Amino acid sequence: MGEGEQRVALVTGATGGIGRAIAAALARDGLAVAVCDLDETRCREVAAELEGPAAGVALDVSDGAAVTAAVEAVERELGPVGVLVNAAGWDELRPFLDTDEPFWRRVVDINFMGVLRTCRAVVPGMAERGFGRVVNIASDAARVGSAGEAVYAGAKGAVVAFTKTLAREVARKGVTANAVCPGPTDTPMLRRMAEGGGERWAEALVRAVPMRRLGRPEDVAGAVSYLASDAAAYVTGQTLSVSGGLTMA
Repeated sequence: MGEGEQRVALVTGATGGIGRAIAAALARDGLAVAVCDLDETRCREVAAELEGPAAGVALDVSDGAAVTAAVEAVERELGPVGVLVNAAGWDELRPFLDTDEPFWRRVVDINFMGVLRTCRAVVPGMAERGFGRVVNIASDAARVGSAGEAVYAGAKGAVVAFTKTLAREVARKGVTANAVCPGPTDTPMLRRMAEGGGERWAEALVRAVPMRRLGRPEDVAGAVSYLASDAAAYVTGQTLSVSGGLTMA
């Protein structure tokens, strides 16, 4: 990247609660931001609300060809991607014994395979240019488990392991890779899951957190902002929980 050249961040799942907060935080940090999610119209709406240069580009992380096309579109409009944030995710609250293979495939395809697809599309360019920041949004479910989220926890655990290995492989190329693990966070996905789990389930989540509140998307965005910055140039292969103290190991 040339001196004075603006860095470009690509954020998946960027119209949802956590992804949208991350996109806004990176824009405030001075990055040009590609808002990527399934609905192109919504992506453009969110991009129009951001500070500075931004683009809204449709991206389906479950489709390899769509990922490649979206990355090419982002780089044509904004320039080479220097920061990749994988915030796209999906889950439903179901006991493992009530799940089946189609459900497993969807959870794994979006939450884990989606990360592989975007990294494969973006990281080679980062390595060639000698700079990159990859931040993968995992989950505290990957670290301690979460009843009703067995497959999701497994997929997010795979994200954590992949991130550490990627960090080792690209460290000498100037690319860092880290994972952020939100605890229970007030997002549309969590509210939808709470409807299935009932009010007691939601109350139990709050009681389990030492700070006695759910996380906010902005809490997660602050961690991503740091890991994407020059201040974190020597931080790689790490897993950071943003959970109000729910996880302390």
